[in-house]
Parts: sequence; C-alpha cells; structure tokens
Amino acid sequence: MAGKVPLKIAVAEHPHTSAIRDGSIPIEGVEAEIVTVKPQIGAFRRMVRDVEFDVCEIAPTTYIAARAYGRPFKALPIFVVRRFHHAGLLVRPDAGIRTPKDLEGRKAGVRAYSVTTGVWTRQVLIDEFGVDNSRITWVVDDEEHVTQLVLPPNVIHAPQGTSLAEMMAKGEIVAGFDAAAGIGRTGAPTGGWQEVEADYPDLFPNAEELEADYYRRTGVYPMHGTIVVKDSVLEAHPWVAKSIYDAFLRAKDEWVAKLNSGEASGAGADKYRKLQQIVGADPLPYGIEANRATIEALEKTAFDQGLIPRRMSMDELFVDPEKVAERV
Repeated sequence: MAGKVPLKIAVAEHPHTSAIRDGSIPIEGVEAEIVTVKPQIGAFRRMVRDVEFDVCEIAPTTYIAARAYGRPFKALPIFVVRRFHHAGLLVRPDAGIRTPKDLEGRKAGVRAYSVTTGVWTRQVLIDEFGVDNSRITWVVDDEEHVTQLVLPPNVIHAPQGTSLAEMMAKGEIVAGFDAAAGIGRTGAPTGGWQEVEADYPDLFPNAEELEADYYRRTGVYPMHGTIVVKDSVLEAHPWVAKSIYDAFLRAKDEWVAKLNSGEASGAGADKYRKLQQIVGADPLPYGIEANRATIEALEKTAFDQGLIPRRMSMDELFVDPEKVAERV
C-alpha cells in the first residue's frame, strides 16, 4: 500500500466536522493539513480563483457556476450546512409587498447574485409562487466569486460607496436579505457586517409552516457547504474521494447520534433538532441518492436564473463515492 497523500483541507468548524479537523477521525490514506479561513467565504474565493486548496468547503451555487466555467475541482455529496430559505427576505413595510408577485417591477438587494441564500430563495419565488424573476431588478454590492460569470440584464450594481442597507433605508430598494445582503446591517463586502438599527418584516411571516410543506411536497432540502476536491487529486488518487466521504460521514453520523441522544448541545444542536421536525432523524444527509431532488433543483434553478450557460448532469457535478475504486 502506498504512503499517505498530503492534502491541504479548508473546511469550517462545525460540530459534525470537528473530528475531521482535530484528527480524531482520520481520512484513510491521507495526511491532512487543516487550514482555517475565517470567515469560510474567504476560502470560497481563494478556491474558485486560485484553486489554493486540495479539498475545500464552498457554497454549492458558487461551485456549480465554477464547474460550469471550467474550474478544476469536483464535488463530493457532502453537505455540511443545511437550512430552508423561506425566511430572511425582508421587505419595507411601506412598499406594498403583500405577496411574492408584488416584487415584480421592483428592486431588491442581495450581496452578490450567485449567493446561495439568494439563489435558493429565488427558486422558491419562481417555482412555488410563479414569480417572473426577470422582472425583479436585483441590486448587488459585491463581486461574484466566479469572475467568468455573466450576470443577467436584471442585475445591477449599487452606486459606488452606497450600501444595500442605506438603499433599503431610503426606499431605493424595497426588499433584501438579512444575511445575504446585510439589510439591517452594514459593513465591508467581505461579510464583516456590523449591526445597525432596522426593523423590516419577513416576506413570509409563516416561513416555518411553508418550509415544512415545501419539503413534504418536493423532497428538496436546501444545502450549503459543499466539499470539493481538485481534479488533479482525483485523477492521481481516485480512491481519495471515498476516503474523504467515509471520514466525513462517520464524523457526521457520530454527531447526529449525540444529537438524537440529547448529548449534543449548543446553537448548532438547537438548529438541527428544529430541522429534524421537518426532515426526520438525520438533518445532515450525505450521498447522491439522499440528495438527488435537492441537487437537481439547485442545478435547474442555477440555469433558470442565468448563473450557468448550460444544463449540467449529475455526473459532471458530483463524484459518486460508492462507485470509486478502493485504495490499493
């Protein structure tokens, strides 16, 4: 058996990745150098533009766009962050936005058009409520991670030196995301938001009810934090895909067992116990089949929203670890 393959791995600290980061669950055949980037969004950009890491956690829409434009890395079906996206799109109370269709013909803010939170929320608006996304003008105040991305004509940049929070306060935009646009917050486009006063209602005041119904009908459970691996690593050592997958799966399964037993605590535990009420005992499903409906929904909406120039197949986007040869 050959010696261990050294890999530089940039993955954020999550309760279900801690055992990978601290080495208590090793990746078979791999000498892991764990790199911490705070916030992890900085690693997204470094991976997409410079392919700096061998293995990296990046946002899934960023990944799909990067892959479509030829960046040399491929995803494993490991999704280390999950949440629904009916909540978080805020509206000015005086703007007359009563239903999602009322956003048509208006301006809304999002940090960057390819931000995964924005993409998933627009998927809900388009597929669930019949919104014509091309009739919403999306105002952005940051650059896209994928520099080759050609933005649709209904995406414009905020005036130089003007934040989306300021535009919302002045009524220059009528909606925006609490996290993905800094609405109610202001700060540098790197994500270093500072709290300021704001009080805007959610477009969907009954978001939790809608999310549960959405999942029951569609099986779509929005993902974030996708793990990608350099093409050159996968070509030289195909077995690495399964080694990485197996280690992340073991770490997640052990944490979910603690979640289910009541041993796990903290904000992450609280969040995923709440999600269990919608999705069941495993709130962090890995693997292609368990996530097929979700992956297909994101790929389709990425195309529909003008983020990728063509449709992409599952095989183009993901390595199936169950079909990878064992290490020899």
